[in-house]
Parts: sequence; C-alpha cells; structure tokens
Amino acid sequence: MIAVHKTTLIQSAIFGATGVIILALGAHALETKLDEQSLNSVKTAGMIQLIHAGVLLGLAQLSQLGKYFRWASLSIFWGTLFFSGSIFLLGFLKSIVPVIRYLWPITPIGGLLLIAGWLLLLKAGSTIQHNGKP
Repeated sequence: MIAVHKTTLIQSAIFGATGVIILALGAHALETKLDEQSLNSVKTAGMIQLIHAGVLLGLAQLSQLGKYFRWASLSIFWGTLFFSGSIFLLGFLKSIVPVIRYLWPITPIGGLLLIAGWLLLLKAGSTIQHNGKP
C-alpha cells in the first residue's frame, strides 16, 4: 500500500472543492456582480487552483519519496493560496473594501512559489532511480 501524506491530501481536497465552488459562482451568480476583468481574473484563479489541487493530490502520494517532493508540495500549496487567494480577494472585495487593492503584491509572490514548486518537482524527479526509489 502506498503511504499518503494526510495534510497534502486534505489541502488538495479543500482546493478542489473551493475551486469548483468559485468557478460555479463565476459562471452563474457573479456574472452580474463583478466587472468583466474581475470575473475573468476570478475564473483564471479558479482554474489555477483546480489544476494545483490535482498536483497536490499526486504529491500526497509521492511525498514519502523525499524532501524535494515535500518541499514541492509546500511551495505549490502556499503558491496556490497566495496566487489564487489574493485574486479572489481582489476580485470579490476591491469594490467593497478599497484597501484590499494593496494586496496585489501577494499575487506574483504566489506565482513565484508555484514556479518554485514545479522546479522542486523537477529536482525531485531527477533524484528518482530506475527502481522508483530516491
């Protein structure tokens, strides 16, 4: 039986569920509430979140193979949270709470963390031997 990293599995499930909810809201309930740019941003952030929910699901199974897999999952978790989370806050709240617009620097930090997570996954993959062990 494959060991699964419980925390990463839970993170994946939360990102998956909330990503679907936000995309459903964007497709139905928010069309008249948000301007076109905000709606497109929210939809993009939702798709990024769903993609990385799937990545975290895979990393939940691979994290026992070494530190780079664990670091990749941490980087992808925080990157998704910062990237998508800041876009959601900006899209939903910028007209209600004007000070929220100062959160924009969190978005590129999240993007950098996502890129770092993918590069850590590349490093993790390069440590795997032909027998599947690090």
